[in-house]
Amino acid sequence: MAEATSSKPETKSDFLRIMTERGYLHQLSDHAGIDALAAKGELTTYVGYDCTAASFHVGNLLSIMMLHWLQETGNKPIVLMGGGTTQVGDPSGKDESRQMLTLDGIEANKMSLKQTFSRLLRFGEGPSDAVMVDNAEWLTPLNYIAFLRDVGRHFSVNRMLSMDSVKLRLDREHELSFLEFNYMCLQAYDFVELSRRYGTRLQMGGSDQWGNIVTGIDLGRRMGAPQLYALTCPLITTASGAKMGKSAQGAMWLNADMKPPYDYWQFWRNTEDADVGRFLRLYTLLPLDEVARLEALGGAEINEAKKVLATEATAIMHGREAAERSAMTAQQTFEQGVTSADLPSVTVSAEEWNAGIGVLSAFVRAGLLASTGEARRQIKGGGLRVNDEVLGDERRVLVDADRVAEGAVKLSLGRKKHVLLRAP
Repeated sequence: MAEATSSKPETKSDFLRIMTERGYLHQLSDHAGIDALAAKGELTTYVGYDCTAASFHVGNLLSIMMLHWLQETGNKPIVLMGGGTTQVGDPSGKDESRQMLTLDGIEANKMSLKQTFSRLLRFGEGPSDAVMVDNAEWLTPLNYIAFLRDVGRHFSVNRMLSMDSVKLRLDREHELSFLEFNYMCLQAYDFVELSRRYGTRLQMGGSDQWGNIVTGIDLGRRMGAPQLYALTCPLITTASGAKMGKSAQGAMWLNADMKPPYDYWQFWRNTEDADVGRFLRLYTLLPLDEVARLEALGGAEINEAKKVLATEATAIMHGREAAERSAMTAQQTFEQGVTSADLPSVTVSAEEWNAGIGVLSAFVRAGLLASTGEARRQIKGGGLRVNDEVLGDERRVLVDADRVAEGAVKLSLGRKKHVLLRAP
């Protein structure tokens, strides 16, 4: 069913042209069908998001950017929150079952996730305004017997077992619960239900969702829906092969309360040279001619392109003011050799400070390192600094005299990661 994008069929719609030129397109089920609807502004499209965490991370951002460009080209985005499917858990790409969340936990995550979409999408009642819906609305009231008779009869267990989301788990001899096995049925039913309610014709997602999306297309055909379509984006890795959105400190969250804007800016500033042009196309709204100019910079000038990437990507999620402030903080810290009050900070209680905090514990408490053992190894390699001085004594205890950086202690891992340790 998938078309090879390398065949380069003629594209009439701005939407597919942007998907191709900016690098979002991995697979699509019917180029001509999708292109025709998009060109007429009739391509109502959805992406589903389960509520498994309080924030999205950079890996989730790609599909939200795709919805943005869909809307910019005159088509309607549907944001589907998985209040229902989160109760089941998507096995795609997972070696073990997701931790089950309470209904209150799912609802809290859903409310927290909503704030991200308003950064990139326009919601309202207009023809191309975005709509947010929750699949719990139709999944929760389902009668199990009726669902099996009306929907379940259209699924082939033989075909389901051949899907990557199932096959890979079984091949590795990892348990797949009956609950998870039903996930693709529910996702397919979402597609049909959204087609009925909103005229949705296209589902987008990561390449690992291809099998689930195509299953929805097949279910739609069997249940009398109009022709449905699939489009997936690639799963992004860095030039060195690392999974996008991951860092040494864990996931790169989009919510400011889970990852401060300065840390977010630094994540993009540390992009590998080979990824700068690609990430400018995928994760910023810069015109492609400006991306080409920045991508062509060579030598040390590539660092200027990285700063533009960091500022533009941060502006999308945290606003222009926070992005510019993060850029200025970085300049002051790295290029002018001063400490900025806008650096990430961690506050300890007066009792903790007065009891004496050793440097090993301080670096762990600041989130710069995961363990005191790792801190010891960094000290031996000269990788840790206190107030910009290389730390050589792992037994050192921080004292009031160390609080020289705006009343805090500046802890540094290498030359790019800094945290201010504060005490009352």
